[in-house]
Amino acid sequence: MDFPAFHLDLIGNRTLIAVIAIVHVTISHALAVGAMPLITLMEWWGHRTGNADWDRLAYRLLAVCFIITTSLGAMTGVGIWFSTALVSPMAIGSLIRIFFWAWFSEWIVFTLEVSLILTFFLTWKHWRGPRKRRHIRLGMALSVCSWLTMVIITAILGFMMDPGLWLNRPSFLHGTLNPIYLPQLLFRTPLAMTGAGIFSLLLVYFFTNRASPFRSQAVRFVSLWTLAWAGLCLAGAWYYWVSIPEAMVGNLPVALGTQAFEAWHRTVAWLIAAATATVLVIATWGVLKPMWLPRAVSIVPMLLLLALLGYFERVREFIRKPDVIAHYMYGNGLRRADAPLLQVEGLLAHAAYTPTRTITAENRDQAGE
Repeated sequence: MDFPAFHLDLIGNRTLIAVIAIVHVTISHALAVGAMPLITLMEWWGHRTGNADWDRLAYRLLAVCFIITTSLGAMTGVGIWFSTALVSPMAIGSLIRIFFWAWFSEWIVFTLEVSLILTFFLTWKHWRGPRKRRHIRLGMALSVCSWLTMVIITAILGFMMDPGLWLNRPSFLHGTLNPIYLPQLLFRTPLAMTGAGIFSLLLVYFFTNRASPFRSQAVRFVSLWTLAWAGLCLAGAWYYWVSIPEAMVGNLPVALGTQAFEAWHRTVAWLIAAATATVLVIATWGVLKPMWLPRAVSIVPMLLLLALLGYFERVREFIRKPDVIAHYMYGNGLRRADAPLLQVEGLLAHAAYTPTRTITAENRDQAGE
């Protein structure tokens, strides 16, 4: 009750955050965290084999990732802060206080990441010959920095699902090392790498010559990358699933199908499994018979990736209800610890920005406003 309520007509508050967050997560995972090590690996392989085609492909992939991450990725990152601060200021305020040093570290790492990707992109055509190894090491440093942003943010996302020991012994260490942190990190990391392979598979058809045998080599390369990381992604997904608190698992039917279609949650689960299997089949196709994989088919995994990432983020948000921070703060911004007192004394007695403390027949409308 310390902040004015914000409501967005037509699409609603949750949709506002969802649209911004899903776009940002897709970019940050596939293009920032996952694509940088893949591009660096391509550059290293081209340097080792002496095949300039790999270097050209890696540079073109980097150009796309560089433009998208430093524009749309950066804007949606700011957009998440702006939208969540409007919709749930108490939750964001709590997370800033609890994880102040994590946010502090994240902003430093992000600044370093931006500096590295600028240097990595702008020096590509100049650091050749004996300086090529130095450029590859720069790509490795960029890959590590990109992943460190995920390492930090995942701790906060895990805390919102299960604060763990922090509830009884509040400390930065207990908040960071929450029960969901490692399972979620071990899922998101290979998910990002898989997403990078899927995105690169689509771009390979635009950046290589159809008549060149190099296209088949590139398709096989990124398909093998995708398939290898997809196996780890499935293992991480299982570990993540078994680590989710039992109460949240009970929310799964609504999280998957909403209240109107919660009876269909098993059907939705099968559709998710079918989408995952389709990605695996196409990646296997690209490894075994890359020359027979049409360009049109490469669009399918990308569309499925967008759908699966969006659905995963939606389920992760809904499964926590009625809390925004599990066992600590309700979705309306009220702390669980304050609820007994507020039930007795009422909200107006403790609201910051109102002169009305009690309700009478004369001030009923004013109090309600």
